[in-house]
Amino acid sequence: MESTLPASSAGIQPVDLGFLVALAGAGSMSAAARELSISKAAVSKRLAQIEARTRVVLVNRTTRRMSLTPEGEAVIERARGILADMEELDRLLLGTRQSPKGLLRVNATLGFGRSHVAPVISRFVRRYPEVEVQLQLSVNPPPLTDDSFDVCLRFGAPPDARVIARRLAPNRRLLCAAPAYLRAQGEPLTPAELARHHCIGIRQGDEAYGVWRLSSGKGARRRTETVKTRGHLTTNDGEIAVNWALDGHGIVMRAEWDIARYLKSGRLRQVLPQWETPDADIYAVYREQLQLSTRVRTFVDFIAEAFAAMKSTP
Repeated sequence: MESTLPASSAGIQPVDLGFLVALAGAGSMSAAARELSISKAAVSKRLAQIEARTRVVLVNRTTRRMSLTPEGEAVIERARGILADMEELDRLLLGTRQSPKGLLRVNATLGFGRSHVAPVISRFVRRYPEVEVQLQLSVNPPPLTDDSFDVCLRFGAPPDARVIARRLAPNRRLLCAAPAYLRAQGEPLTPAELARHHCIGIRQGDEAYGVWRLSSGKGARRRTETVKTRGHLTTNDGEIAVNWALDGHGIVMRAEWDIARYLKSGRLRQVLPQWETPDADIYAVYREQLQLSTRVRTFVDFIAEAFAAMKSTP
């Protein structure tokens, strides 16, 4: 049967691109409706109209979730590239003085996000009021393939070369404990002695739980020791682990940014300071398609400057 649609209305229209990208990023019809400020029925109707014009099913619907079909994934990937190109074209036309605007979705870990990222975002939106920021905190960083966020702030460089990773600040993991614990249990002098101490465990990401790696020396003399720790307390929240250490329950390995104030005040004391633990440098991670986005680039520059200022403050 011949199509009754006029040629000009067939296929994907430019106005559909932003809608489809927003729908894919939201993850559900209800979430997309909230983000687009329209009803769920309107979202469903518009998607149905696009699929009718293209004669291709782009989204699999269920009662609770939705997922992209292979064709939908291909369309969304291309749509993101087109929108990024359009944004860059706008930037070139408007000049470098263009202010960032639009929705910026940021992800960070719980404790670090609360203590360090949220205050920076507060200052960012005050300077750039046309940017709407959604900050989501999670125990573990989302997969690199997850497109629900524009910028993810994470510890350690990602292994995936398909994303942009900008190092924002250096950050070491340190071993520390409360002075009261060290007075009662003694202070370990070698990594092997950690095995007889109460070590507070943190289950996060893909890191091997309960295994600490410590290195010492330089060049050919550098050596690494792996210690299997034990303890009575384990959590997936770093802030809780630090609080347990403050209460004198044992030794914890935690990022310097999270414990610097306690080391400075003397409430925690570094353990085995001559041994190095794996670093946890802070990175801003975002997809290649967003490297030309004005709001992403401006935000990453802004938070890098903010972190540099915080790190240099005595």
